[in-house]
Amino acid sequence: MLERFQAFLESLAGSAAPIKKGDPRVAVIALCLQVMEADGTILAAERRKMREIIKDHYKLDDARLNKLVEAGETAESEAIDFYKFTTEIKRELSEEQRIELIGMLWEIVYADGIRNEIEDHVIWRIADLLGVSGRDRILKRQEVAARIDAKEKNDTQQED
Repeated sequence: MLERFQAFLESLAGSAAPIKKGDPRVAVIALCLQVMEADGTILAAERRKMREIIKDHYKLDDARLNKLVEAGETAESEAIDFYKFTTEIKRELSEEQRIELIGMLWEIVYADGIRNEIEDHVIWRIADLLGVSGRDRILKRQEVAARIDAKEKNDTQQED
């Protein structure tokens, strides 16, 4: 009853429907945040990249994106490890979707231009818990790195 009332109030305010418990998007955002925090600092570039990826991937408007990010931040702050999120995601997403998620995490790692071994380790652990093979994890890293390299070269050529 309370949930329906809350949904009604939110609809009056013009905001999207409430985020349901167990929404895999919240778990995805929580993992993104954990990857961003791996090196001890969350940079604005990483946060922008995460928001861009999540918004595009899930076709969200800004209000819904903000609610999901807020829910992800809350979930991440209450978590003690990756297991809770990876279990949820593994139950909800196909193998291809989980591999795609690993690619999204690499995009966030490379957003600040620096990849370090702590971030590598965090993604390795997440991939392992998601059932993503080492081969697929490395292929996704290489794809992202190559795409970023090509973009940087293109940007440099346009400046000249």
